[in-house]
Amino acid sequence: MSEAGAFTAVTRGLRVTVRTFYLADQSNPEEGRYVWAYRVRIGNEGRETVQLMKRSWQITDALGRTQHVHGDGVVGEQPVLEPGEAFEYTSGTPLATPSGFMRGRYHMVVPDTGETFDAEIPAFSLDSPHGQVTLN
Repeated sequence: MSEAGAFTAVTRGLRVTVRTFYLADQSNPEEGRYVWAYRVRIGNEGRETVQLMKRSWQITDALGRTQHVHGDGVVGEQPVLEPGEAFEYTSGTPLATPSGFMRGRYHMVVPDTGETFDAEIPAFSLDSPHGQVTLN
């Protein structure tokens, strides 16, 4: 974690920073529905152009139940990042518990060479005001 409220990981010059927001207006604690948005910034601080091809997430609730999510790109895109460029997007996730955490990987390719690598998405906590805050 670097700056306040942000979770950051760097892999091969790709800096992935995540901030989370609890969405009280979309949550319904009485029905066991808690919803978060997360804002991701992927900055290419390296020397080569890269493209995000796929994503893999692990979403774990407060009871330890883990859901695995895999898919092409992010928010319908497979962004190409030149050195110095960044891509930002917002997505979200619901949980049946008032807290949990997420982590994952972006599956990247270097278009010039066809080389592939995984960029780490830092583990980040999902905490609502409805539960006991614990360090995940």
